[in-house]
Amino acid sequence: MALAEAGLRGYGVELQPLNESHVPNLIEAASDGNLWELFFTSVPTPDTMGETVRRFVAERSAGTVQPFAVCLSDAGQAVGVTSLCHIDAANRRAEIGYTWYAASQQGTGINAACKLLLLTRAFDDMGCIAVEFRTHWLNHRSRRAIERLGAKQDGILRSHMIMPDGTVRDTVVYSIIASEWPSVRMALNRRLTMPR
Repeated sequence: MALAEAGLRGYGVELQPLNESHVPNLIEAASDGNLWELFFTSVPTPDTMGETVRRFVAERSAGTVQPFAVCLSDAGQAVGVTSLCHIDAANRRAEIGYTWYAASQQGTGINAACKLLLLTRAFDDMGCIAVEFRTHWLNHRSRRAIERLGAKQDGILRSHMIMPDGTVRDTVVYSIIASEWPSVRMALNRRLTMPR
């Protein structure tokens, strides 16, 4: 089975290759906190969720993105989205991004589990030499979460992109490189197996 078609499972989450059957659950998940109203991130509205999922599925065919529905292993219901994106096979690099979770799932450990699964795919299965993370300068929660993973800040892309509401975003870029992966993996495994 091709990597882009294979799901990932562990630590109470299952990353299922994103498809249109996930749309109803994703609308419900995004509505948990009205996530599309957050100015520092881009979460599809209920009206645009189907279109967004179809776009990701089409991009998966091009080999530059592996989008996943984040599902709870015990319930099977999608509670968010994450992906390996901007895959650059020639330079053995990828980014983990387009990530969001229902408000009720934030702070539960689901993010660390998803990131461990995606980092394992990127470094161990795809042979990446670096994995990047990007977030809005003002998304302090996301920045702290990325830093807790063990990623290091590479820099800030100032006036990097125009957000849907017309504001201009400064983007903070982080990465984990292959030589750091063994210690990052060990720390994430420890974090996920310790009692909460």
